Amino acid sequence: MKSFNIIIASDKSEIHKVERLLEEVNNESGLEIEKFVNFQIAVSEALVNAIVHGNKEDKNKKVFCEIECADKHMTVRIKDEGEGFDLNKIPDPTSSENILKEHGRGVFIIRSLVDDFKCIASENGTEMILTVNK
Repeated sequence: MKSFNIIIASDKSEIHKVERLLEEVNNESGLEIEKFVNFQIAVSEALVNAIVHGNKEDKNKKVFCEIECADKHMTVRIKDEGEGFDLNKIPDPTSSENILKEHGRGVFIIRSLVDDFKCIASENGTEMILTVNK
């Protein structure tokens, strides 16, 4: 298994750095294009969540990203330096009472685009773990 790490500032303009590294890793790894594009969308959404919701766009805080590439899957871990949150308290964006609310859509999108999603929250931040199978 190969592992690649990158740390970015809590600034949405930094997301392209992770996207570029993910493309380089995939050039070696070889996820099929449709699966890779979906994975890239999910990773970008998780990065936005870490920057905006986790770190509150505080440029003094960092977002830590690790890309792991194995024979049968690719995993991205994204960790912020925020206060953490309870995944179970995010409203279901597909229910009629939440259809017009903005909260919960990012996690919903991420879950729909990856094969496995984990979210580990603590008072030291939130780590999202996204995995796609090859």
